[in-house]
Amino acid sequence: MSVFKDKTLLITGGTGSFGNAVLNRFLRTDIGEIRIFSRDEKKQDDMRHDFQARMPEVANKIKFYIGDVRNKSTLKYAMKGVDYVFHAAALKQVPSCEFFPMEAVKTNVIGTDNTLDAAIDAGVKCVICLSTDKAAYPINAMGITKAIEEKIAVAKSRLSGNTKICCTRYGNVMCSRGSVIPLWIDQIRKGNPITLTEPKMTRFIMSLEEAVDLVLFAFEHGNNGDIMVQKAPACTIQTQAEAVCELFGGKKEEIKVIGIRHGEKMYETLLTKEEAAKAIDMGNFYAVPADNRDLNYDKYFKEGDVKRATIEEFNSDNTYRLNLEETKAKIASLEYIQNELNGIPNLV
Repeated sequence: MSVFKDKTLLITGGTGSFGNAVLNRFLRTDIGEIRIFSRDEKKQDDMRHDFQARMPEVANKIKFYIGDVRNKSTLKYAMKGVDYVFHAAALKQVPSCEFFPMEAVKTNVIGTDNTLDAAIDAGVKCVICLSTDKAAYPINAMGITKAIEEKIAVAKSRLSGNTKICCTRYGNVMCSRGSVIPLWIDQIRKGNPITLTEPKMTRFIMSLEEAVDLVLFAFEHGNNGDIMVQKAPACTIQTQAEAVCELFGGKKEEIKVIGIRHGEKMYETLLTKEEAAKAIDMGNFYAVPADNRDLNYDKYFKEGDVKRATIEEFNSDNTYRLNLEETKAKIASLEYIQNELNGIPNLV
């Protein structure tokens, strides 16, 4: 962690699952200060008390800032003296963004623009913007706004000076706030059948720790304007539901199918066909370099890309598919699940 030694990190939307995971990872390292920026004082107070109880010797490294990414002045205040930013603030529930798309625009689009402007003005060294697989071939308001977030980040990177800007794009983070596994656990404990949308639907799955790993990989290895993607595995929603049933004593035969919700896809894409054609294979990750051509398109009329015709997209149907036992093992390894199985309350 020497690169973070005595440095100040700001996390927008820091009271969420990702912010908590970063604090758990970083607080006991040589990092100087972690600023939690969010608009919900109740969640900040819960987080403050939690870390004071669990890590009293280092909890003073956490500083809390009330603000909203929609309000640039609050960002400018919080950004003073910051070395690095992890931009996690977002509206990310697909159905709610479908019903309130302008709210998604205000947070995911304008909020990102404000965050990057404030970071560049403050001389921040690196900003990592968290995105989603729903930004690739987007069909819903959440995905469309996150796709625009990525475009804003790439555009800003061209003129960001000494501030490096990268995006990370990943799939479903298991047991994050608002995700389906905590809902299923609650349904099982209440004696109700668990509900799923469509059994054959596939989704990339990863843990919060893997989400943090991806951000750190982008931080250390990404170039300005890159979009970084993890080579994540996937499973069907049916397999994931059955795995949770086996872990928590649910009845698989009573699983209730409720149908696809507003704005959902049958599968998700992490790399479009166009991105896959220029992606750089970095082992467990892909990097999609920024398109830094200028607006003089005349010189491109005579040049094409034959390679694009032979490249396939990277999606949750053609990635490695986990079977029931593999899915069950991946879910069971999560700290959230271990706490639930052992009766330990989870803050997030």
